[in-house]
Amino acid sequence: MATIRRTPCPIRRFDRPEGSVAHAFHSSSNSQMMKMSRSKLAGWILSGLLSAFLCLASASGKFTQWEGKAEMFGHLGWTSEVMFKVGIVEVAVAVLFLIPRTGFIAAILLSAYLGGATASHVRVGDPFIAPIIFAVIAWVALGLRDPRVFNIAFKAPTVESSTTGEPPHPPTQS
Repeated sequence: MATIRRTPCPIRRFDRPEGSVAHAFHSSSNSQMMKMSRSKLAGWILSGLLSAFLCLASASGKFTQWEGKAEMFGHLGWTSEVMFKVGIVEVAVAVLFLIPRTGFIAAILLSAYLGGATASHVRVGDPFIAPIIFAVIAWVALGLRDPRVFNIAFKAPTVESSTTGEPPHPPTQS
């Protein structure tokens, strides 16, 4: 009778590097991985919805002609030509926000853009809460995608000596 020879699996459980995707899916901490996946998924869904809104609902009105456009932008103190350029900036920032390597700088640019929108609405006495809400959503979405954002924002700063990297010593009294 012929014997069947098994070839070893090229990647065994103990061969998977710690912290790798393969290790995460095959380790005992699957619940932690699933929790992280859900928050990242929520962050990406929020990011996609926000970018879709900025590109489709907001910027598209700056690119197309419609009745009352000149009056609405004129009420805010802007011309249609300027708003066309603002629409280009809006789409560019929305696309940059979806790229992981540029998401952080895009969130800063988006905050600046939405701060300008808030200022425009405050100046003419219009409701101004929507741009603030969208800016908060952008930062929450980015924080869910990359937890370092929340660590930077909410973690207490540590005081370290700039030369030695060790905590400073208390002053001596004489």
